[in-house]
Amino acid sequence: MKIVLDHLTKKFISRHNKNEIVTAVNDFDFEIPDGKLVGLLGPSGCGKSTTLNLICGLETPTSGRIFFGDLDVTELPPESRGVGMVFQNYALYPHLSVRQNILFPLENLKGDQKLSKEVMEQKALEAARLVQIDSLMERKPNELSGGQQQRVAIARALVKTPGVLLLDEPLSNLDARLRLQTREQIRRIQKETNITTIFVTHDQEEAMSISDLIVVMSAGVLQQMGKPQDVYNEPVNLFVAKFLGTPAINVFEGCIKDRGLYIGEDLIGHRDIEDQEVYVGIRPEAFDPDQNGPFRCRFDRVETTGRDTSIVCHNDHCISDEDVRAIVSADEPIAHKDGIIRFSLKQNKVHVFSKKDEKVIR
Repeated sequence: MKIVLDHLTKKFISRHNKNEIVTAVNDFDFEIPDGKLVGLLGPSGCGKSTTLNLICGLETPTSGRIFFGDLDVTELPPESRGVGMVFQNYALYPHLSVRQNILFPLENLKGDQKLSKEVMEQKALEAARLVQIDSLMERKPNELSGGQQQRVAIARALVKTPGVLLLDEPLSNLDARLRLQTREQIRRIQKETNITTIFVTHDQEEAMSISDLIVVMSAGVLQQMGKPQDVYNEPVNLFVAKFLGTPAINVFEGCIKDRGLYIGEDLIGHRDIEDQEVYVGIRPEAFDPDQNGPFRCRFDRVETTGRDTSIVCHNDHCISDEDVRAIVSADEPIAHKDGIIRFSLKQNKVHVFSKKDEKVIR
């Protein structure tokens, strides 16, 4: 099912100051295609969960409309929207078995939607098989691992065959290995069911690894939407560039002079841009150690983590961190002279941003 957010805005009265209005979601205007998994991504407090609550009907928008396909659902109550919701803390009933937890939404159906006991049992078993917990149906939640509990919550959301599946930070309570396994399960389930899915997270690696599209938010404002790799390769502003990528992008103060791109005195490339002060973002994978390279840094140390090697160095014009990090192959020879290491740079991994508004300059 296609989801359209039409100039959606949500404002709250501040908890700390009754005279202050807080805008949690500001003029959201985008379309989520049918059958896609969309990662809603941003730092804590940026409005991700509020957006999800608006879509499912737990919050009412201050202005704007919400459409599921051609149906305007803005005024519909949550139970009438055909939405499945999975919360961060699982929200399972501890006194009920896995089977009873999955059955619970079906048992609350009324009128024409009411199902026979046999049909409910069959649907619950199908949902359990989909998330691979059909052998655990008689266990209680406290007898399950965190990953198993999360799969019960997903099965409960899927059992009514929703048109939209909403996942609010579903992996944040899991350890690193379980996070990896469970996100792969979520992707598999979404592919098999073809349900339009919105996955809220602050973990950019998580969102980029399983999403068809990502939506990057900051302070309630949509910053950029697109395919994960496209957004990573072509950020529209400095915020998006800094938010995506591990290790984070290296940011320097630079300038354009006579079409040359400079960091300090080092001419690191050319841009057909008028002379001005700029921010220069260089991805860690953009660095190639080169004894004749144009970009100079003070060598500090090398950190090897299996497949990759990080060269940690310093540059007085770097403003993103104390360290500049360059990721190179573990087989790459690393030479430095008198404490200075030189690099050539892959120009498609070097981004230039305006100092006035931090927007990218193409």
